Amino acid sequence: MRLGYIYDDQELLQKMIAGDELAFARLFGKYKGFIYHFVMKYVNAPLLAEDLTQEVFIKMWENRNNLNGVASFKSYLFTTAKNHTLNSMKVAFRSEAALGLVVNGFIAERNNTEDDLLHKEYLDFLRRTLETLPPRTREIFKMCREQEKTYDEVAQELGISRNAVKNHMVASMKVLSFSLKKEFGISLGIFLAIVSRQ
Repeated sequence: MRLGYIYDDQELLQKMIAGDELAFARLFGKYKGFIYHFVMKYVNAPLLAEDLTQEVFIKMWENRNNLNGVASFKSYLFTTAKNHTLNSMKVAFRSEAALGLVVNGFIAERNNTEDDLLHKEYLDFLRRTLETLPPRTREIFKMCREQEKTYDEVAQELGISRNAVKNHMVASMKVLSFSLKKEFGISLGIFLAIVSRQ
């Protein structure tokens, strides 16, 4: 690279594709902060966001031979970051420790207006989706999720079997999961972590 010359993203991308580690380092230096803050909007856990950010750039380097047709490195990078984060969270939410890390992050006090708007948007979505459920299913969902009652407590209160409560919850979760994918492109686990904020 010529000293003092400012390369644009496409030039750096082509050099990276050719195996130029310095070009990759420059792209990493330019975008790592943006990607970190982007990922934080999904996980709100600094250490996890750092790991995911590193993984996104590692994927970029390892898959550089497939980037020849990329018209905008920035757009491609953010799309990769979003997909990698969501896919990673699907796996992470199978672990109680990882789920706790994310949920605690969202429960922590936050004053970011953009996050508050996003949270409101998700809550509005939840209300709209719940309105499409049958009345009994909606009632059971609210008792379990909002009032934090156990399946046994709900069953006893409504005079139905525990299995019936479970079936109603499974049905409501399926509707929510499908609607979330369609409207926001996120998993149910991430959604529940966000709307569980106090």
